[in-house]
Amino acid sequence: MPGPKLNDGATTVGERVGTKASAKYVRSSASKARVVLDLVRGLDVRRASEVLRFSERAVSSDIAKVLQSAVANATHNDAQDTEELYVAACYADEGPTMRRFRPRARGRATRIRKRSCHITIIVARLSDDRLEVLTNRESNRGAAGRAGTAQSRRERVERSRRRAQGLRSGDPTPDAAATTSTDETQEAQSFAPQDVDDMASAGEGSASDEPESSERRERDQQQGSASDEEQPSERSEQG
Repeated sequence: MPGPKLNDGATTVGERVGTKASAKYVRSSASKARVVLDLVRGLDVRRASEVLRFSERAVSSDIAKVLQSAVANATHNDAQDTEELYVAACYADEGPTMRRFRPRARGRATRIRKRSCHITIIVARLSDDRLEVLTNRESNRGAAGRAGTAQSRRERVERSRRRAQGLRSGDPTPDAAATTSTDETQEAQSFAPQDVDDMASAGEGSASDEPESSERRERDQQQGSASDEEQPSERSEQG
């Protein structure tokens, strides 16, 4: 990649833009590292860290370490505030390639290229206009979150007060009463007349079956008593 590699056309060659950190001989190809670097270029440090944390690329962990090193250098060496930094430039250069060979068919061998790269990240302070926009956005987001939390808390307190008043008076809460009446209405509507006819026919069938079962039970008892009387007479004749 020719040029100063600062990703900014207005930057003068050789001018110090920010604080730099680099990692040499990272075991990944430069093309794979550039895919991740394109995601964080121009972002503030907090947002860039979140993007790298949830990235599925294996080289993201190495890039995150380089970013942390650049932020630490800016904080300790240049007395910069961490919240005011952003990724001014980031790039990956090709490193040495190790060549290995894999045996193949018919006595041949194919080359394996184990590539490496050098990753560089430069962080700088945000401009005053952009820093003001970022600060206003964070403050508005925090105020909206606090307002939503307070509103939900007030609603919970109001519901608990209504429930407590209903328990003291012995009457159910309006919400519970409305829910109960609605459920009863839906259940009554879902109970079709056909179901009533089926239940009536089932009841008649069971009532008609009762006399038959009682008659069958009496008949079985009579047959059992007759067989018991015949058995002693047969034994006496044999004796």
